[in-house]
Amino acid sequence: MAPRVMRVADIATTKNKVGVLPVSPATIWRWVRDGKFPKPFKIGASVTVWHAAEVEAFVANCAASAQPRVVA
Repeated sequence: MAPRVMRVADIATTKNKVGVLPVSPATIWRWVRDGKFPKPFKIGASVTVWHAAEVEAFVANCAASAQPRVVA
């Protein structure tokens, strides 16, 4: 089975479309620049994608590291 890939439009949320993450495309690119999000790769001159498994691992890691709130 070939690896699945995702484009920024699949990952980020915009006014017209819900993505995997509730953040803007600009936030995704800022996270990439800051080393907080997996680096994408090019599959064409103007097509940039991420390995879906890396994006899914990022989301799982964020969920695992989230601390539950204690309500007093």
